[in-house]
Amino acid sequence: MFKLSDDVIFIIFEELQDDKNILFSCLTVNKVWCKIILPILWKNPWKTLKKKQDKLLLNIILSHLSDEKKMELELDSLTDLYRKPLFDYISFCRHLNFNKIERMIKSFQEKSKLSIIENEIINLFVNENRYYTHLYISYQFAYQLHLFPGAKSCFSRIQYLNCSTSIKNELSDGLIKLCKSIKVLDLFIEALNNNDGIIRLIRGQRNLSKICLTTHSYSDVYFCIALENSLIEHVNTVQYFKLTKRPSTKIISSFVNLRGLEVSGCLNDVLEWNYLDDVSLPYLEILRVSKIPFNALISLIESTNGLLTEIKTNTILNVNVLNDERIITKVIHQKCPKLQYLKIMLTHNDNNLSEFESLLIKCHYLDGLFITGNVGFDWDELFVILPVWNP
Repeated sequence: MFKLSDDVIFIIFEELQDDKNILFSCLTVNKVWCKIILPILWKNPWKTLKKKQDKLLLNIILSHLSDEKKMELELDSLTDLYRKPLFDYISFCRHLNFNKIERMIKSFQEKSKLSIIENEIINLFVNENRYYTHLYISYQFAYQLHLFPGAKSCFSRIQYLNCSTSIKNELSDGLIKLCKSIKVLDLFIEALNNNDGIIRLIRGQRNLSKICLTTHSYSDVYFCIALENSLIEHVNTVQYFKLTKRPSTKIISSFVNLRGLEVSGCLNDVLEWNYLDDVSLPYLEILRVSKIPFNALISLIESTNGLLTEIKTNTILNVNVLNDERIITKVIHQKCPKLQYLKIMLTHNDNNLSEFESLLIKCHYLDGLFITGNVGFDWDELFVILPVWNP
């Protein structure tokens, strides 16, 4: 009988990693499958964790403590209900999410022991027998990670960091020492008390390729300028950039190697996006925009070099429906011959629909459309021209 190798089985189950039901159903088939599936399930146990499941996962994690430690902490019920697990599940974990851990700890019923339990759990996750590739930290997290035994082996391979820009100085100092190979940086920029250590952390990276900046509606302008300038130092490696506010510098035009760009602004932002006047993004393939001015959108599309395969637009500001929408559509079919997916808003205007028909004819690779219409939009008229589109 033909037998698949363990490596092939692993590849198959990795493709199914987002379907927990299938993985759970295969756990008990045999010992080989079990040993292959468990690391996949525990790679990121926080991904689909619901609040009502916090207590269950907390008990499983605490079951990794020795019986002596459980007795010391007076966790007798855990000694009986959750014996030492057959596998060291925590060793399979590659995503360390302190946001979820803090929430999970709060589900512990004996509130007087919360700080002790927290220390023990941190020790279970941070030691010389662990290593992580993804790290998520809340702004309240107060531990000095670099002082834990085995911290270097735990965090030297971090490729993804998600944190607030107002984390404690002690924590940012530790991250600077431990994390040198971050590829994806996901930051929430606070309105106040931002930590300059984040800027030093950015400058110490070797291969930063994706940046996501989520900004408080009332952001610290001076910090944003310093932050963006530190990111500009990585122009040679950054290929994907996402930000949720009008940039404070020429950061977008500096990232000439971008493959993907997501930009959103604010409905009440009346200032011009002047930093896009001389933008050039010759390698851009993905463009997603929301609540940015009409002129900014035109500048971004015109800055590309015919490689765009996806454009998503949502709420474009300062648009003259009688003419500007037609200009947007025209620029798209002139500059984006390889377009495969388009999300766009159309209004009831003969010129707009005529230009949109030209887009359907000229963008030969287009195979996905998402169209929104304003109040009173004549959908019947749109359906008349749709047959010219032949995906």
